[in-house]
Amino acid sequence: MKTLGALLLALAMQAGAAAQDTPKPEAVAPGVWIAQGQSALGSAANRNFISNAGFVVTNDGVVVIDALGSPALAEELIAQIRRITGKPVTHVIVTHYHADHVYGLQAFKAAGATVIAQRAAGEYLNSETAAQRLKASREELFPWIDEHTRLVPADRWIDGAATLQIGGVEFRLLPVGPSHTPEDLVVYVPQLRALFAGDLVFRGRVPFVGQADSRHWIEALDGLLALDVAVIVPGHGPASPAASARADLQTTRDYLIHLRKTMGEAARNMEPFEEAYAKADWSRFEALPLFKAANRINAYNTYLLMEHEAK
Repeated sequence: MKTLGALLLALAMQAGAAAQDTPKPEAVAPGVWIAQGQSALGSAANRNFISNAGFVVTNDGVVVIDALGSPALAEELIAQIRRITGKPVTHVIVTHYHADHVYGLQAFKAAGATVIAQRAAGEYLNSETAAQRLKASREELFPWIDEHTRLVPADRWIDGAATLQIGGVEFRLLPVGPSHTPEDLVVYVPQLRALFAGDLVFRGRVPFVGQADSRHWIEALDGLLALDVAVIVPGHGPASPAASARADLQTTRDYLIHLRKTMGEAARNMEPFEEAYAKADWSRFEALPLFKAANRINAYNTYLLMEHEAK
């Protein structure tokens, strides 16, 4: 039960929401668009608008990649898409089931879209972890996440790579997990040379590593570097044009390699984490947004991972 003060605050935030933090799609290639979230941690103040959604306009409809972090954001994105094209949103492809990418799914389902995701996401979707994350979000992100917000399963679960042909455009769905999550999926559109990389790529900010399989994440990025890409739509940060696409993939890759190298040496030498963290050289990455918020926990989780891998 919300207090009167919380409800008044919620109403005030709702009144001001239209003037700030609204998804504003930007064309980054012919037919390819990005709605870029903030480089911040999710909060009620930013409506959990911290991740990107992308979409491609085809002859038959619009294919959206990821659904943003709240139903209200997704509804606004749908309205923006309708201003760009009269074609309906036919599909939403989910790169992974983290909250900031999927809490908007119910708005796309209400609009008639088919949701596609990697089957490995089903385990998380039905887990106590997902249920508890949603419960916490209803408190932390109220009123944008509330008792009416629900987790939406895919209409089509895919096993392995898959290809969609929609409106004359080929979409290659490439499983790259376990990496950032067990169910990571990237979407490659070869005729547009566009890659929707999900959270395998955090452009211009420190990634959130969490419980990632960073070894396989690095291998997955090596595979993406082999693709012919003119634009990358990352899970977070601005789109990468052709001139910087490879460098942006490599920046995320190099950060993960640095984490594994520094924390791996410490784990093998049985050096305490605090000592290892204090002496590590973070100078290449410490100016990036969210370094202070994410780097320490990234390093600690990697330290634990490297301990486990060494056994």
